[in-house]
Amino acid sequence: MPGPDASWPSAAGDASAGIPTDLRAAFDAYERAIMENDLDALDAFFVRSDETMRGDGAGLLVGHDAISAFRGLRGGVPPRTIERVEYRPLADDVALLVSVSRFAGGGTGLQTQIWRLVDGDWLITAAHVTPRAQALDRSVWRTVGDPLWQGAWEGALTGLTVAVKDLFAIKGYRIGAGNPTFLDAGRAETTTAAAVTDLLRGGASLRGIARTDEFAYSIAGDNAHYGTPPNGAVPGALPGGSSSGPASAVATGQAEIGLATDTAGSVRVPASYQGLWGLRTTHGLVPRQGLLPLAQSFDTIGWLTRDGDTLQRVVDWCLSYDGSESTESVLGESDQDLPWRFVVPAEVLAAAEPGTRAAFDAFLETLAATSGAPEVESVSIGALDEFFVPFRTVQGAEAWRNNGAWVQQHPGALGAAVAERFRIASEVTAEDEAAARRALVPPADRIRSLAVDAVLLMPTVPGPAPMRTSAGERVNEVRMATLRMTTPAAISGLPSLSVPLLTVPSQLAPHAPVGVCLTSRAGTDIALVRLARRLAEAVR
Repeated sequence: MPGPDASWPSAAGDASAGIPTDLRAAFDAYERAIMENDLDALDAFFVRSDETMRGDGAGLLVGHDAISAFRGLRGGVPPRTIERVEYRPLADDVALLVSVSRFAGGGTGLQTQIWRLVDGDWLITAAHVTPRAQALDRSVWRTVGDPLWQGAWEGALTGLTVAVKDLFAIKGYRIGAGNPTFLDAGRAETTTAAAVTDLLRGGASLRGIARTDEFAYSIAGDNAHYGTPPNGAVPGALPGGSSSGPASAVATGQAEIGLATDTAGSVRVPASYQGLWGLRTTHGLVPRQGLLPLAQSFDTIGWLTRDGDTLQRVVDWCLSYDGSESTESVLGESDQDLPWRFVVPAEVLAAAEPGTRAAFDAFLETLAATSGAPEVESVSIGALDEFFVPFRTVQGAEAWRNNGAWVQQHPGALGAAVAERFRIASEVTAEDEAAARRALVPPADRIRSLAVDAVLLMPTVPGPAPMRTSAGERVNEVRMATLRMTTPAAISGLPSLSVPLLTVPSQLAPHAPVGVCLTSRAGTDIALVRLARRLAEAVR
């Protein structure tokens, strides 16, 4: 274990009178390691046990390995001094230390630690950190208010607040698309997107404009310019994207509704990673006027909420004749109950990680044991690359048509990962695109035919959210595996809903969320949410 450094000033000061000399020295050395971000030293100060704990506003980490993994991605702590320490002995070999830190940039924080003597060394067995208050987390929000825009004072959505993905037009604001260069060159919008207006008319208020991955061309949730929003369910994990900001805002309680988009999983992936309900609506059902496109053949509007009841309120309003004034409502279809019958695509289940498959199998066993259990059948949908490969080609061709000129005019403006995707997209020829569109027809028809008299049921993503500092190769591997699972609904244009019904152990959490995805026939969005709520209630 690192020893005290005589050159490091006493962190405790007079307020620590009575603290044992060796404990005070350990505390001072630990604080020095924090300031230097010495990861090896910090690891050595925590008891190597599966029961060691560390908590903060983002959540609880249990086990030395999980704490170490989180610390490796934190990136250090801003400069601070310890201005007060309170000491309370709990036993001869156990002590409680509560310290107040003052940051050089302003604000104070609080650290609560339980130290224990282990083989003659004082080590931390439990810690809780209260960071300094932040008025605005810029990794989540571009701009925020309380509210930013007041909705109708009365309506079906009164009392709910909305985080709007930074792709939608809002009168008086620029669209930023997750890129500062694009934002700086933009013009203020003269109208507000219909999808935003619908929510405001229903009584919801606009909480703020939330971050997106650049041009929505990602599903990880990271942003090279603004940072990575927190995962509200698993501290230290990626939040999922490209609707990262709205998802994190909802998961952390800063908004009740996330207005988002889903091209290849950008609603469903962050919903799965953060334990949310996330609906990708039927393609074309919700108007896309005022939305910056990525790939129009697949771009779809959707919503994220923390519970099914709230999502039901949203779809009942926004997809009904009495709600949206601009959508071509299919209430007659949506309001009809879907069959209590499910089909599980074998290829999608096989693509999931072993822990997810085990959790999904246990979920099906629980469902089968319920009163009035539904019929569940395994079906084949064909090789997943039949969906993914042509999808990626068409998506790339459309993304380049929409944004290629801007990308060429602003070299170096994109983060490396998104820049590489646009580079690949620039190489898609007209012949490639035409061939890919033809190749999409048979698998899309296959999915639509299965959804005629059943609902597709599968894990939303391969597994829990990866760590934020996962190597680029690992993140890309997860991205490819995820897209193979999410593209069947995308190419068929069907409504698809991720529901937080599974938990799977991950490196950062013993019970990380993974969604169960339900996909139904076109236009049954309202009924799909109702069915999912019935399913969730059945296995509760």
